[in-house]
Amino acid sequence: MTAPTKPQTQPEPRTRQPQEPSGPTAPRAVPEADGLPHGTGADLHSPVISWFDEHARDLPWRHPEAGPWGVMVSEFMLQQTPVNRVLPVYEQWMARWPRPADLAQEAPGEAVRAWGRLGYPRRALRLHGAAVAIAERHGGDVPTDHAQLLALPGIGEYTAAAVASFAYGQRHAVLDTNVRRVLARAVTGVQYPPNATTAAERRLARALLPEEERTAARWAAASMELGALVCTAKNESCHRCPIAASCAWRLAGKPEHDGPPRRGQTYAGTDRQVRGKLLAVLREAHAPVPQATLDRVWHEPVQRARALDGLVADGLVEPLPDGLYRLPLS
Repeated sequence: MTAPTKPQTQPEPRTRQPQEPSGPTAPRAVPEADGLPHGTGADLHSPVISWFDEHARDLPWRHPEAGPWGVMVSEFMLQQTPVNRVLPVYEQWMARWPRPADLAQEAPGEAVRAWGRLGYPRRALRLHGAAVAIAERHGGDVPTDHAQLLALPGIGEYTAAAVASFAYGQRHAVLDTNVRRVLARAVTGVQYPPNATTAAERRLARALLPEEERTAARWAAASMELGALVCTAKNESCHRCPIAASCAWRLAGKPEHDGPPRRGQTYAGTDRQVRGKLLAVLREAHAPVPQATLDRVWHEPVQRARALDGLVADGLVEPLPDGLYRLPLS
């Protein structure tokens, strides 16, 4: 990655930033009270940030011109969706709606239409709702305050921390799946983190944060990128890892995961697939769609009806008289 000098979003900003500062702003060592040896944090920060300076991907939401709104849009899109699928939709979205107010003026159904095949389309409605709130409460600017970010519709703990960190360079623990896996292996010595984020993981992430804000934001970005590119869920590349020599999991001989089974990502034949097929028809249509047209997208009537009812209940589809359906207008 090469480029600007400012942290920005999912995984993180793309620029080169200074190495760990020395003196009073140097990253703090992790206290023994947290169950970690002295120096663990500093030992991880410098090599991971240096690696990031060399290897971070050049992604559009990491450019300064993307701004906080571009960071927020990318964070919504990247949840459970790989970068290569997000890129074209992100570019089209930002060209059409470069500011929150631009999206807020549109019907929510247009956000669902533009979401395309990214999956989990309720994210589009939540992003639209956040844009409306930003326009109404914050003068059209993504708020800088973490609490105000957290109060926006559709924004939870992770997204608020990510936007505050990557868009505004603030000091927050940003815990996505990639970061959690890096910390599980490098510090805790296990192959995978728990299925759901735990209080212990939050404590560990906070304990590992550098004290200086800019360095903390850079660490958040760098550790996320390391999990995305090197410390991957399968076929990890330990020979390319900047902290392999101190990784607790590698030093323990890479013991196999012995916790609860990891959740799979099945799709074929599920209600999710049927919902996607129904929404695809509605996205392509610019007039209400009759029930008979929707009936043709899936052979099994009970599952098809359940999927359509679920879309209506989630606010993604609006039923009209005479058996017609459309994307929501309000």
